[in-house]
Amino acid sequence: MKKIISYISVALIILSCEDSLEEVPKDFVSNTNFWQTAADAEAGVRGIYEVDQQLPWNDQFLELHSDFGKGRGSWASISNWDKPMDPTHIGRAQNYFWNLLYLAVKRANTVLANVPDIEMNEDSKSALLAEARFMRAWQYFILVRAYGAVPLRLEATVDLSSIDSPRMPEADIYTQIIADLQVSEVDLPTSIGDNTRRPTRWTAKMLLAQVYLTMENWDLAATKAEEVINSGEYAIISVSEPDDFYKIFAERPTSEDVMSIHFSPTIRDSYPATLHLSNIPGFNENSRGFFTTLPVTTTIIGDAWDDNDLRKSFNLYTEYFDSNGDTVALPETSPILFKKIISSPDGSHSTSRYYLRFTENYLIYAEAAAMSAGAPTAQALEYLNIIRRRAYGHDPFSVSPDDYPAGMSITDFRDAVIMERAYEFINEQRRWFDLKRTGKAKEAIEAAFGVTFNDARLFWPLPQDEINNNADITQSDQNPGY
Repeated sequence: MKKIISYISVALIILSCEDSLEEVPKDFVSNTNFWQTAADAEAGVRGIYEVDQQLPWNDQFLELHSDFGKGRGSWASISNWDKPMDPTHIGRAQNYFWNLLYLAVKRANTVLANVPDIEMNEDSKSALLAEARFMRAWQYFILVRAYGAVPLRLEATVDLSSIDSPRMPEADIYTQIIADLQVSEVDLPTSIGDNTRRPTRWTAKMLLAQVYLTMENWDLAATKAEEVINSGEYAIISVSEPDDFYKIFAERPTSEDVMSIHFSPTIRDSYPATLHLSNIPGFNENSRGFFTTLPVTTTIIGDAWDDNDLRKSFNLYTEYFDSNGDTVALPETSPILFKKIISSPDGSHSTSRYYLRFTENYLIYAEAAAMSAGAPTAQALEYLNIIRRRAYGHDPFSVSPDDYPAGMSITDFRDAVIMERAYEFINEQRRWFDLKRTGKAKEAIEAAFGVTFNDARLFWPLPQDEINNNADITQSDQNPGY
């Protein structure tokens, strides 16, 4: 009988017990001794987040799906864009995305099935249920963009009979994502203090803006982004030199932090460690970086990137200070490396991995409002220039000599927005999905790597384990090319 055993996590296994037993077992978690109190509800929601912290590699995997980064070492073959994804990275896609995302979905479904029956403060209950819905929507938003049609599991897994599920059309997945986020934007709290790991209603609105942008629902994308901009909860941090960006990425919390996770730079299994060499400040001899990504400087992050853009010096480096304080040039084999997601120069602060950062709302609005109007509106141009000015060290809210001009065509304007997104969110897992939703993936990859893009790479392959063990999916359901 085909079933996927891996979807049933040990923490939530349903065990039966004899009616005559009165003592509640203490050595396992089950529906007979869990989901009793408000603390259980809170623990159940926290369990959804634990999935995302299991591995740092999902960020790395997604960032290597871009036109400005290529893999190194065991990751090199992911950049062979003229071929379908190879077995190594098919396995990584399964382990780092499919399995983890559906585990988070399963845990969210379990919360949604069990928390309603707990006797607790109703407002707190509604907020926790909204949080579970937000997390479920987030996982599906990644899944649908990466794989296309996917199984839509909305019920708690109570036994093996509830695992089989067919691939559902992308439109159905997006309908469910929106439904979950519409609840979340109402029932989540307006603020949670410094705990930026957890969502608020503004987090839900911002994710909704991303979803609507992807669906090309321009008016709603602009509306939701502007709601976050006007919320008063966040603010743009001004910079005047490249290292000022440490105020955004090496401090916590910040006024740009809509949702994030924070890493210690000395932890080996963290996203900074997957990206960097051990010459980055804050790494010590026992926690060297894995150095898995090389910049592709023949593309938009090379000579095409204006040296006056402060983000260039913050994101890329060619030399560093050794333990003696001497300047050392990077080797000829890798003369330029990425530098963004790192600790502060003295290694005293952890680094922030942003899931959602406030500045993106300005660019979402700019693109969506212009596309809706068929031409750049004055507000769209201003919002685009706010991000541009900050990047060049100007006051974000005052006219500057580096502003984009009025009178741009809609095509040129949208291209400018997408370029600003590339520079603003480099190593923040935005580029691949931007290239896909704008239909520019093939063009950008071919220009960067000098190969003929293999169309099989547009969607990741369904895991063979899913096909083998899900009775509602067969090999004929596999994405093209696999």
